Order: sequence, then structure tokens, then C-alpha cells
Amino acid sequence: PRMFPVNLPLLSTEPLRLRLPDADIRLWRQAFRPAEADEMLAVLRARIDWQQEDIVIFGERRRVPRLVAWHGDPGTAYTYSGTAHEPLPWTPELQRVRHRAEELTGHRYNSVLLNLYRDGRDGMGWHADDEPELGRNPVIASVSLGAERRFCLRHRRRRDLKVDLPLPHGSLLCMSGATQHHWLHALPKTRRPAGERINLTFRRILDGAD
Repeated sequence: PRMFPVNLPLLSTEPLRLRLPDADIRLWRQAFRPAEADEMLAVLRARIDWQQEDIVIFGERRRVPRLVAWHGDPGTAYTYSGTAHEPLPWTPELQRVRHRAEELTGHRYNSVLLNLYRDGRDGMGWHADDEPELGRNPVIASVSLGAERRFCLRHRRRRDLKVDLPLPHGSLLCMSGATQHHWLHALPKTRRPAGERINLTFRRILDGAD
């Protein structure tokens, strides 16, 4: 896989645009200053009602290898991994992160999925954020707090197209356009020592008026 360099310049307002076919992906390596990111990590770790869920794979119930939470506007129920989720209300901290994501990406979001990766044994398998309630070309704004982990992308048809992208503490990754149609992404588990990481993926759940 192609590995983007870790020592890219820290930019607060101008993103790095990944030049990938069939995709529109931008990365702000420093969407939050270090002290601000540290504060958000600590507050969210302590105040979010984290849950570990079960999923059924080939008839076998398994524990999801991460902790999760779903927050959003009323009416933004979301189904993923075969489970329907009703949103918890926005907290002041989540509102603060959402405002920054909207400010930088230029899009509005009405919900957020939070994932807590406790160490390298927690991860996320290959998938696309392409559920029907997200619409045809969803915009996903992904904020990373805590330990830097390897975010992987691979093209659905062109298996030679793979990208490994380090997502540092306080970064923001925005996937939009046709990205979810053509690319899968994952956060693989690792045997290397890894600290806690919180990822917030902001999105817009559509209703009948959208």
C-alpha cells in the first residue's frame, strides 16, 4: 500500500487533498490544536456513555472490538452492523467538535458515531459508509483524538489501489463525493503498543424532506 508521509506540514485551515481516482478525500492534520485535542479526548472519554455491542456474523454472536455511542438530532436513528440506534442528545463537547468539522468542511451534520479503540486489539473491518439513510453521496467528517492509528483505504474494483494513511491526534478527514461508492476503509488491529483513540464520524441522516 502507498503510505503518505507522517511529516506532512501541520495545517489548521488548508487541507491536504488526496489525489485518488473515484474519490474526494481531504485531510486536516491539525483541525484542533494539541491542548484542545487533549481536552476533548479526556472529556469525551469520561462523559460519553460508552457501550460494547454484539453483532451476528454467520449466525454467531460476537462482541464488537471497540466501544461505541450514537448522538444526534431527534429523528436521526441509524442502522449499522444490523442494529438500529436511537440517538442520544448532543453534549456541549460534541457540539463544539461538530462546529469545527462544519467550519472546515463546509457541510452540515446532524449526527455522530463515536468509536473508542481502547488499544491495538480494537479495530474496524473493511466497510463503506453507504447505508440508505445517508443518501447517494454522503459526506463523512472523521475526527481522530488520541493515539495515532493506521487508516486504510482500498478501491472496490482496482485491488492494486491501496492507501495507508496515519491519522494523528486532533486531525480531521473528510470523505465526500463518490468515495463511498468506490472505496472501502478500515482501521486494522495491531500488535504494536497503541494507546486509546476516540474517533468521531459526523454525518447527515436524511429524512423525507432531503
